[in-house]
Amino acid sequence: MSTLKTLLVHVDSSPRAAVRLKLGEQLALAHGAQATAAYAVTSALMRYPMAMAAGADIAPMLAEVDAQRVEAARKLYAGSVDRAHVAWLELGGPPIADFTQQALYADLLVLGQRGADETRDVDVPADFVSSVLIGSGRPAIVVPHIVTGAVRLGRVLIAWKPTRESARAVTAALPLLLQASQVTVVSFDEGDSAAGAEAGIVGYLRQHGVQAGFKREVASEIDVGDQLLSLAADEQTDLLVMGCYGHGRAREWALGGATRTVIQSMTIPVLMSH
Repeated sequence: MSTLKTLLVHVDSSPRAAVRLKLGEQLALAHGAQATAAYAVTSALMRYPMAMAAGADIAPMLAEVDAQRVEAARKLYAGSVDRAHVAWLELGGPPIADFTQQALYADLLVLGQRGADETRDVDVPADFVSSVLIGSGRPAIVVPHIVTGAVRLGRVLIAWKPTRESARAVTAALPLLLQASQVTVVSFDEGDSAAGAEAGIVGYLRQHGVQAGFKREVASEIDVGDQLLSLAADEQTDLLVMGCYGHGRAREWALGGATRTVIQSMTIPVLMSH
């Protein structure tokens, strides 16, 4: 039986980190887990490497920028959660590598979607979420940048495919599914044999104490990711559960179409696993 005992929440200096912190605390309290808020950002020197050409005086200025950002994050943390439920950790190296290493020891991660205006999210690289998901192999709840209030997890939609990624996502979500008020599984027929899909996944969930409904949808010619997000809106879904599909190539992560669409366009939290 999957359990939640260790949670790792990504924190930067943006106000949206408060939503992630509160969700981490919410999950810790609901599941008797210990959450850790891990501050991981790209240093000012790494963000502006060419600035050093302006002279040696620029280094203290960049260091002051970093000091102001971490202080802002500490205040955000102190004002958002109880230290008894959420510990604090500062990571000083490259954010993707450092956070991914810490993620190996967590049952679930809490990450934030990159904002539509990329200039507002300079604390971490654009591919932070996808790189951590695929690099660590750990499941994560990705919180949309538009969410500003409390996160609800009562109504859950599972995007099911008979793949290891989907299976891992469902297993990781079991503690949340057991506390959900409604669970629905959707399977998109993309031309592959879907015989037994409903009985298989619904039966698996039932064995773990989760009663789930089932929907079969035919994949249209549009991006299945858009179709999935549209269905989630129609179902008034609080949380979407799905596999994260992608692979490493030329030192960059190439994401599957539906995964890329959901990460870019999500309006509700998404629990993903690679």
